[in-house]
Amino acid sequence: MNALLDAALRLQQFCQSQNWQFCYIGGLAVQRWGEPRLTQDADMTLLTGFGNEPAYIDSLLAGYQGRVSDTRQFALQYRVLLLQDNNGIPLDIALGAMPFEEHSIDRATVYEIAPGYALVTCAAEDLVVHKAFANRPQDWLDIETIMIRQQGKLDFQIIWDELIPLAELKEDLDIVKRLRQLVDDFQ
Repeated sequence: MNALLDAALRLQQFCQSQNWQFCYIGGLAVQRWGEPRLTQDADMTLLTGFGNEPAYIDSLLAGYQGRVSDTRQFALQYRVLLLQDNNGIPLDIALGAMPFEEHSIDRATVYEIAPGYALVTCAAEDLVVHKAFANRPQDWLDIETIMIRQQGKLDFQIIWDELIPLAELKEDLDIVKRLRQLVDDFQ
């Protein structure tokens, strides 16, 4: 776990040195809001906007190794920059530009995940949205642990306000139905 946290802290310090807006999502945020579990990589949203991505990508590629062939083109096409820290830890950086991503970063706060490792992580509500939108089996398990651990503390208005437009954009309203069913099951 220390290698992962070292890599996450280095990436965070790099982003802060550039005055970039970002937050950790994924497994590192689950450590804060849900049931801690083993995670192999650090997932981050980096607010780049639309049209500014090359400058961010090039800055990061100057200090990090890519994990796929033609990492730069892959990032421009798929809006995710797949890097590797010098200690081998994978770093997945979503190039954020959507209003939800901006809101998620605005709501993010610092959390000391372990002594000496204070990381900027998204809010619990935003993590639920990220996980529901990704819609993978592990994501739904993570949502359940978040709901258990944060019982009575989640602001579902934020969740619905953010998730519904994303689900409509993805043309997959089943993720909203699935989350509503899960919420009903927990009440």
